[in-house]
Amino acid sequence: MRIRPGDVTAGPERALLDDYFAFRAAAFPSDGGPYTVSYPSPVDFDGVNGVFLVVDDDEGVPVGCGGIRMLADADAGVVRFEVKHVWLSPAARGRGWAGALMDELEHRARAFGATELVLDTHDTLDGAARLYTRLGYEQIPAYNTNPNATRWYRKLL
Repeated sequence: MRIRPGDVTAGPERALLDDYFAFRAAAFPSDGGPYTVSYPSPVDFDGVNGVFLVVDDDEGVPVGCGGIRMLADADAGVVRFEVKHVWLSPAARGRGWAGALMDELEHRARAFGATELVLDTHDTLDGAARLYTRLGYEQIPAYNTNPNATRWYRKLL
């Protein structure tokens, strides 16, 4: 397995994001309204304001992704980055790769000078909640108005 920088506008990365959004939309509870698809802006993940990473399997096939982007609304003295679009294809799960991806995202955030990472998720994503808790993220009040989110987390770096 290899984790490498990606480009959110490139074909393989766009295919991963398409799969991610389709997976989320199919599993999204109907009582909460429709799942809102929001493709990432290339500016947010340009290597200056953040980074988008791709997980390639042992054969070099892209099987997962995730990114971090700087948030400008942090409190004074806080450099806040947000984790976005963390996803592994179902066939790639159970190998520890999500944890490795999160570790690399945290490493990259520290290199950008981040003092805090935040993320949002949905309460139906129990595996994600377990991963974030295991990695030291704590549940916090909502920091955004993402219509797809019901849980928000933070980790001080």
